[in-house]
Amino acid sequence: MIKMLFLMIIGVASTVLLAYSDSDLDGVADSIDKCPNTPFMDLVDINGCPKKRLSIKKSNKPHYDVIVGANYSGSNFSSLNQTDTYSTSLQIDYYYKNYSLQASTSYYDTEGNGYSESGMNDSFIGAAYSMKPKKNLHLRVGLGALLPTYDTSLNNNNIDYTASLNLSYAFGKYSLFGGYIYTMINDDDTNVYVNGTVVEYTYQNTNAISIGTGCYLTNKLYLSAAYNSADSVYKGVSDVETLSVYAYSNLNRNWFITLFYAYGLSDSASDNALSLKLGYYF
Repeated sequence: MIKMLFLMIIGVASTVLLAYSDSDLDGVADSIDKCPNTPFMDLVDINGCPKKRLSIKKSNKPHYDVIVGANYSGSNFSSLNQTDTYSTSLQIDYYYKNYSLQASTSYYDTEGNGYSESGMNDSFIGAAYSMKPKKNLHLRVGLGALLPTYDTSLNNNNIDYTASLNLSYAFGKYSLFGGYIYTMINDDDTNVYVNGTVVEYTYQNTNAISIGTGCYLTNKLYLSAAYNSADSVYKGVSDVETLSVYAYSNLNRNWFITLFYAYGLSDSASDNALSLKLGYYF
């Protein structure tokens, strides 16, 4: 159950997060950036065009960021007592031209009525390529793998693979976006005895979609809202549906902060999920 929640939250959250992309790191989303590939040391206006040159030597080297996060999810399924999960996460991104690499992991602590568990969640590694087939259209494709660093007795100890596609269309300060993630689940089906009864866990490949709209309120603050739906990794479990909001803000040229909140619409979704992350560009 913990892995199911984690996979779904990661699938939904990454779809929303990837709706924001700033390839030249000028603080203006690619979807509305009228001057793409601005030198990293240039200050830009709300359209992403240079307005002032910093008195620092420019660098054409690849760059990366490090992001740390604090996360919470609370669930009250009909078959379970109230469960609260807290986690800390670490993410590293590497950027070069239109390419990016990502690695992330997290450590969780779950508490419920008469139940507690802690340890590593599954970790993620992936690569993505961004392109603009048309002036206002941004396209991002990605491939990744979920590494079985989560210790479980449900045979879900194999590597799962993901493929993603995200589209964003800009008009002025606003954008419409949609995302799709396909996850190939390679875990082995298993049976578990619960109170003397055999419970069968049958895994399945999953599809996840997200559609939403975003707005760049200032050249440092981006907001978006989305509807998200994903298959459960277990057969016979209803789809995980949520509504989410996302905010991104540049604190200065290097530091940035993100906030993500999701509200569960289906019985299989966490009632509430919240993530606060702080990042630094190098």
